[in-house]
Amino acid sequence: MASVENPDYSARTELLLGADVLARLSEVRVILFGVGGVGSWCAEGLVRSGVRHLTLVDADRISASNVNRQLMALPRTVGQVKVEALRERLLEIAPDAEILPLQKVFTAETAGEFALESYDYILDAIDSLKDKAELILRATHTPAVFFSSMGAALKVDPAQVRVAEFWNVRGCPLGAALRKKFKQNHTWPGHKFRCVYDEEVLPNRGGVGEAETDLFNKAQINGSLAHITAIFGMTLAGLVIKDVYDKMTA
Repeated sequence: MASVENPDYSARTELLLGADVLARLSEVRVILFGVGGVGSWCAEGLVRSGVRHLTLVDADRISASNVNRQLMALPRTVGQVKVEALRERLLEIAPDAEILPLQKVFTAETAGEFALESYDYILDAIDSLKDKAELILRATHTPAVFFSSMGAALKVDPAQVRVAEFWNVRGCPLGAALRKKFKQNHTWPGHKFRCVYDEEVLPNRGGVGEAETDLFNKAQINGSLAHITAIFGMTLAGLVIKDVYDKMTA
């Protein structure tokens, strides 16, 4: 029987998925780019569900504005490196997990530092359009399974979050901007991939977000809420879990 100090937190997961699927989840290697409002919840969903090899990539530190929606963002953690703070939390859940925190930015120049071909799953929760496009192009030319999150800001209705293949995403400004960029540059993803997205786009009623002069370099800063970013992140994690489950039970 599990001790109070080391409870069997995977018992309910194994009851549903089976020992073989849980064992496979503990083996897969996952890399997650971006651990903000979407990525932090995705990481938690993965580790609580049995993923034990997870690389976290994000260059930022926690700011006060993150506290409304990012899992590891608390008044006491403001100023800490995001990937380090998130790793600390994840290891409280699963002390046996191998969590690698990389305080780095993924760009065309740094892409070679991440050994993408060594992972089973590559997950995208990047905000910057230019870097997101670069990751999509590179990730879809590896053997890894790739899933991406589109924009989670300017949304209130949780019932509108959905999943679709990238070229079928509609009503999402970020998805449209990515498709436009690929067409203009005549560069194409290596294969189809699924995205978490939401067609709802609300105005910033509290003021205007910080406008960027070049949409292709950085996303505009807009209002966002914890329940939406968490649903996006957990859905992204769920795509990995379901993919492992489907392959093991086919």
